[in-house]
Amino acid sequence: MVDQPLWEQIGSSFVQHYYQMFDSDRSQLGSIYIDASCLTWEGQQFQGKRAIVEKLSSLPFTKIAHSITAQDHQPTPDCCILSMVVGQLKADDDPIMGFHQSFILKNINDAWVCTNDMFRLAIHNFG
Repeated sequence: MVDQPLWEQIGSSFVQHYYQMFDSDRSQLGSIYIDASCLTWEGQQFQGKRAIVEKLSSLPFTKIAHSITAQDHQPTPDCCILSMVVGQLKADDDPIMGFHQSFILKNINDAWVCTNDMFRLAIHNFG
């Protein structure tokens, strides 16, 4: 068995940690962002740890569960990690929906943080 490259290990660990925290207590997600972090959530832009956590904490559901279908990770030329996640989520009693999410991870002071986060539900609206 071939060992995973380091960026795969870091990216996979981050993804597992992120969705475990998101599904159990979104208010704790501030620990993975920094003040310069950016979030695009369904086309809405948020910048800074506080604004991001406020947005994620205010999402209109009580319970959520994510199921990851696939994830890919790449090293970037500036020593970051680009991660892309595809999966399904179930919020409260709503039907299961597909989603896509991308992260850029950066090592700052020996800790990996999320500098960029983009999320979209996999809903096709051709109207």
